[in-house]
Amino acid sequence: MENKKEIKQEDVKSNLSLENRKKLNLTGVIEVLSFDDEKILLNTVLGMLTVKGEGLKMNKLDVQNGDVIISGNVSYIVYSGSEIKKKQKQSLFSRLFK
Repeated sequence: MENKKEIKQEDVKSNLSLENRKKLNLTGVIEVLSFDDEKILLNTVLGMLTVKGEGLKMNKLDVQNGDVIISGNVSYIVYSGSEIKKKQKQSLFSRLFK
């Protein structure tokens, strides 16, 4: 039987810091769902986070601690719902070979 730890909203720690639209520091990242040089999609403790821009690169990825540093020209950051759709959670191979 799996023990699920109930997480209260007050216990959730997540920070977002953007320096000169060039360097984005994030904490509370659970997983990176997709990324390229124009769009990065992250699952965080506060929901889905989409980052768009130009020349985006992940300089630091520490999912163990939930830390991510993104550099590039950031033009768009938005949180969406706290639930991830099952289709978005599927791996690339499972989506390709239906």
